[in-house]
Amino acid sequence: MGTRKMIRLFLIGMLCGVMMMAAVTVVFAIPANDYHWRMEIWNRGGAAWCVDKNGHLGWKWMSEWLGVPKAGSPRQKAVTVPAHEVSVRTEQL
Repeated sequence: MGTRKMIRLFLIGMLCGVMMMAAVTVVFAIPANDYHWRMEIWNRGGAAWCVDKNGHLGWKWMSEWLGVPKAGSPRQKAVTVPAHEVSVRTEQL
């Protein structure tokens, strides 16, 4: 009786693992292979289109993290907040 329970538990775990990996594939791998999403990643500076000496079009990731802005994009200016003069009353007890 115990071996059937262990086999069933193993098979349920395998099924859950396969379903999770399918979800990861759909979320991460398929969009990176679609030209619409490749153009979006290219526009954000995360990758580049490459052409080799034979004329074959390729794809090269430029950064580890896709949140890195393009090198040509202007940087935001630092915001400085003026210090307010605060009048503090001190009370003696």
